[in-house]
This record gives sequence, structure tokens and C-alpha cells, in this order.
Amino acid sequence: MVKDLFKGCFTIPNLLSVIRIALIPVFAVMYLNGNQLLAIAILAVSGLTDLFDGKIARRFNQVSALGKILDPVADKLTQITIAIILFISFRKAENTTINAFGWVFLVFLVKEGIMVLGGLVMLLMNIRPGAAEMPGKVATFTFYGVMILIIAFGPEVGVLTNVWKMPDILTGILVVIAACTCVVAFASYMPETYRQFRDHFREKKAQSNVK
Repeated sequence: MVKDLFKGCFTIPNLLSVIRIALIPVFAVMYLNGNQLLAIAILAVSGLTDLFDGKIARRFNQVSALGKILDPVADKLTQITIAIILFISFRKAENTTINAFGWVFLVFLVKEGIMVLGGLVMLLMNIRPGAAEMPGKVATFTFYGVMILIIAFGPEVGVLTNVWKMPDILTGILVVIAACTCVVAFASYMPETYRQFRDHFREKKAQSNVK
């Protein structure tokens, strides 16, 4: 299976996924060191690579087994990093509304943590995780859009609040909307994941009966 995983892996979509993974620590360092404008630019580039890698893969028939793993891994690591950073920033905020909404970021962390562990278990069992469906893509797009807005214009955490500062309640509502799409996306993966595990155990049982 490992050998098959790297067949046709040298593609532009896979390169974009690798770039997205490499940008994660750069984004974190820039943001934590106070270079939020550069962090926003890095996050925007990361989001664009996520938008285009799938389109390029399908348009030019560059879909690969490795790409089906790299793309969600890049998404998960990016979203976990952003959620951790903003959770810390929100919890440090003196604004009581922003501080309270900080706990919503735990929804992202729990969901992504479960999916990472679940994906690892599936790979260890030789079950290939399915590609992202539309709810997952919508959740990812919403997540990036909301987080960029917060990092740019969020009260106490935004770098461009001198241009415009989002109202406290709007910031909280956007975080909740992103969390809701995240939960819907998570739920949408469950039927297919259940089917894959069910088929896997049925196949194992059939093989053992033959023996």
C-alpha cells in the first residue's frame, strides 16, 4: 500500500499541498512575533493553494493517492494551528464578549483532533479516507474567510482595526457560524466512514471464514 501511495505523486496539486504544510510554522511565527499583516498574507496564500489544488488535480487528471492524504492533512494542520492561536488570543482579551467566544475554538480543535486520529486509524487498517465532500469544502472556505476577517479586523486581535473594527457581537457570530459549518462537515463524514469500516470488517470476516 505504501508503494502504491507514491505512484504519480509528483504533481502540481501535491506540491501546493506541501507548500501549504510548510507555510503553517511560518504563519504561526509571524503572528506570534507581531507580524500579523504578513501572517494574513500567508494565510491567504494558504487558502488559495487549498482552493486551486483540487481544481488543478481534476482538470488535468492529476489526482493521486498521496494527494488524497496530503490535502486533508494540510487542511487539518492549518486549521488546528489557527484555532490554537486564536483561542489563546481570545482568552487573553480584556473584552469580555471576545473572551467568552474564545471557547468556541475548542469545537474546531476537538473536531480536527478526532478526524486526524480517525484518519490515522484508517490508514493503519489499510482503509483509505475518503475525499472531502461539499460540506467539508464549505466548512474549510468559511473557516479561512472568518479567521482572516478576525485576524484583520477582530476586536483586540485584529491588525487592521484602525481601518475598521468588527463589532464584538459580529465577531462572535462569525466564529459560531464557522463552528456550525465545522460540525455539519464532521457529521457529513460519518456515514461514509461507517460504511468503510463496516465493509473492512465484513471483508476480514469473509477472509477468515474462507481460511
